[in-house]
Amino acid sequence: MDYKISGDNLQLVTIQLSPNEKVFAEAGSMVYMSGNINMEAKLRGGLLKGIGRKFMGETMFLTEFTTAGGEGMVSFGGTVPGTLQVLEIREGNHWMVQKDAFVVAEDSVEMSVGFQRKLGSIFFGGEGFILQKLSGKGKVFIHACGDFVEFDLQPDQILKVDTGSVVGWEDTVDFDIQRVKGIKTMFLGGEGLFLTTLKGPGKVIIQSMNIANLASALAPFMPHQNTSGSSNGIVGTLVKESLGR
Repeated sequence: MDYKISGDNLQLVTIQLSPNEKVFAEAGSMVYMSGNINMEAKLRGGLLKGIGRKFMGETMFLTEFTTAGGEGMVSFGGTVPGTLQVLEIREGNHWMVQKDAFVVAEDSVEMSVGFQRKLGSIFFGGEGFILQKLSGKGKVFIHACGDFVEFDLQPDQILKVDTGSVVGWEDTVDFDIQRVKGIKTMFLGGEGLFLTTLKGPGKVIIQSMNIANLASALAPFMPHQNTSGSSNGIVGTLVKESLGR
């Protein structure tokens, strides 16, 4: 399977499919495709796995793409400004990724629900209780907000990361949450009360910005309605000026 990732911070991955190849993708991630591509919604893995995906906040059905009459082309993108990256999934080794990261994968890859193993990670980890587990063999394309930074941790090597900034990690990596030391640092340091701790060996991918921080930064500039029903912010100001109010 040939592919090309294009763009800077609004990236697309374009995949060239042969007649014997198939990929499956998150519903709504397809951007464009050639006329000989067939797509079909499938309940991959049966009803239980479909319910598991619904439990993650995703759609129960995934969309499969195949070609009819020669090679075909299909392109996919993420839902927020950010980066796409390919993961090579190997037999006997799987990846855990945040629940909105999956975009598209080869047919030989299996996607299922994964869970945080440690209590602290469940309640204080920005990645949440439910994750996506990627196993099998083949290429998977993931997406997240901002740019990606990849680390290949050595045995017992530790990386501490802002909670919510971890995109994914190999199953050999130990994932935990630790409280920030020092009362003054906890409340005045601006980095939150907890940090994600990743211990090698294994690969880790983090993102330069997460969607929660992006939403918080944009919130003061977004229009909103007050109790009288009028809209505040830039839009509200323009409306009031046009009405002479």
